[in-house]
Amino acid sequence: MNLQKMFEMQKVLDDRIIKEKGLEGQDLLPNLILALQVELAECANEWRGFKHWSNDREPRTKIEHFCPTCDGTGDENHDINLQYLEEGHATEAYSECQDCNGSGKLGETNPLLEEYVDCLHFILSIGNKLGLNNEKTISSIHLSYLSSTIGFNTVRLFSSLMSTAYRLQVMNGKEEQFLHLFVSFFILGEQLGFTFEQIEAAYMEKNAVNHQRQQEGY
Repeated sequence: MNLQKMFEMQKVLDDRIIKEKGLEGQDLLPNLILALQVELAECANEWRGFKHWSNDREPRTKIEHFCPTCDGTGDENHDINLQYLEEGHATEAYSECQDCNGSGKLGETNPLLEEYVDCLHFILSIGNKLGLNNEKTISSIHLSYLSSTIGFNTVRLFSSLMSTAYRLQVMNGKEEQFLHLFVSFFILGEQLGFTFEQIEAAYMEKNAVNHQRQQEGY
């Protein structure tokens, strides 16, 4: 995982947002920390493992998106044929849907990974804001991850990450806190079943989406 590149990409996005939203000179760290805590909660919600009261505790790692044009049938004439059947008319022959190439699907997404990567965006933003985006810090993150003895289960990791994010705002020793935050976050990703390759690819994809959102006036 190329953290240096990701820090740089996040800075480009953040600088664009600050310029286009007229936020120059404002202290945005409290917003970033709260945003991270919110995204961590949303990630936990997609994980679902803490919901002991529910029979549905499987993580949301795969959602198929059906084509609205053909209603998931792969047939462009599906809707009109339903109408014809109701009216007692003969139906049209099958016509392959051009939007989904007849598959009936537009692809699938991984909500848990998407929320995890949203958290990563804000962690990178916080690192940039604190000036903790240099080679020394990045090297320390990697080394600390490899030698980490953090033994928390997933529930405790989520809670610990939220607490560490808060401490970044109110306590001294921000470099140490940020290092702990990033290492714990990587361990969380490992427990959720993600590889560094998956995380990096998902980050790149979401970064592009965020730029597109800015282009569209999000």
